[in-house]
Amino acid sequence: MRDSDDDYGESSESLDEDIYTEEGREAAEDDDEISAEEAGFMEGYEKGEKLAKCKTCRKVISDDPDEVIEEEYNNKIYRFCSQKCVDAFNRKHSKG
Repeated sequence: MRDSDDDYGESSESLDEDIYTEEGREAAEDDDEISAEEAGFMEGYEKGEKLAKCKTCRKVISDDPDEVIEEEYNNKIYRFCSQKCVDAFNRKHSKG
């Protein structure tokens, strides 16, 4: 019977966590544990988490300043992807 350690003396939990780092993804791809497409998807997802998102719909906001709508509410600036999202935000925050 095996315990939670693998053949290399590391727990399987620590190996699973490694895949969420760039080095871990590269190692998993090199070992054919994940495909290049899967590694690319994970990298894109990570980068997307750091991008600015619309306050209402959470869609990633464009880098083009002409496509971003900024509104001030309670002395804070919020960014939106469309006027529809601005209107929805204003309706939600004007109640109550």
